[in-house]
Amino acid sequence: MKKLLIVLVASISLVACKSSLDSKGQVQGSHVIAFYNLENLFDTINDPGVSDGEFTPTGSKVWTSERYENKLNNMAKVIADIGSDQGMAGPSLIGMCEMENRHVLEDLIKTESLKNEEYNIVHVDSPDKRGIDVALLYKPSVFVLQQTHAYPLLVQDSDSGKRVFTRDQLLVSGLLGGDKIHVIVNHWPSRYGGGDSSKPFRKAAALLNRHIIDSLLSIDKNAKIITMGDLNDDPTDESVVVHLSAHGNRDQLKKNDLFNPLAINFSNKKGTLYYRGTWNLFDQMVLSQGWLRGKDGYSYDSAYIYNKPYLIQQEGKYKDYLLRTYGGKDYLNGYSDHLPVYIVVSAN
Repeated sequence: MKKLLIVLVASISLVACKSSLDSKGQVQGSHVIAFYNLENLFDTINDPGVSDGEFTPTGSKVWTSERYENKLNNMAKVIADIGSDQGMAGPSLIGMCEMENRHVLEDLIKTESLKNEEYNIVHVDSPDKRGIDVALLYKPSVFVLQQTHAYPLLVQDSDSGKRVFTRDQLLVSGLLGGDKIHVIVNHWPSRYGGGDSSKPFRKAAALLNRHIIDSLLSIDKNAKIITMGDLNDDPTDESVVVHLSAHGNRDQLKKNDLFNPLAINFSNKKGTLYYRGTWNLFDQMVLSQGWLRGKDGYSYDSAYIYNKPYLIQQEGKYKDYLLRTYGGKDYLNGYSDHLPVYIVVSAN
């Protein structure tokens, strides 16, 4: 296994928003906080700076304006419905990954399903070679943005000195109904080339994530932190259990351990992506213990995988697999190869 040099760098300040809350913005009711891997939400324009040529009208995907609009509407349909089973009107905040740029997010929030939600965007343009990024949408009516930071994941091969380019980790801090919270949006390095050979890169991502979390906890030991994203590892993998220190049993957490509420789903053979007849749960929402203490503001209530029949192929050779935009070279006009995940937080 190649040696790695992991560099934790200072954060880059992106946005700061000054605002105040009236009495209607104070802690009350419940909120849905979600994450969704949008699977290749690209526009139709060939950007010379990244490898996106297949997602153009003349590329291998024959990615036309019509297909792009279908993709936007399909993604918006899912997002708008998250939390409906709990009687909630869509996510107050939703982290996302695998979108090409801010422009596609602006198109997304203008769709018929989302335009009345009036989402605002926090987006970071990552150095990923395919040009895919991470982002957060939030409803300014309930969340006051205070500050955001992008943390680049700098991983180098110590032999060649070449950097592995991947997605930044996006920290967003603000007031949810007057309650200070922090959200970290992740898309950890993939398993391309094999799970074992790529394992050190996800270890690096977990260590960077832990660094961000520990920095917040050093300021406030009761900080309410959610780290969410496509980790490309399951809740039982080393990167999550050892390096991130996230566990599924809240009654056995040690000081500064994190709670992984979706781990029980994986134990019950449920997941967010289906590969070769097996469910993986790469999409996770991990919480600091400040969410579990139930003193002031909001507390963790429950966690879910959004899994509706319309997201699953019901027949054919890909029966039981997720209904994606493409099945191989075939255009299916589907959704994503990942299911969304979400939590509900409620006022104490």
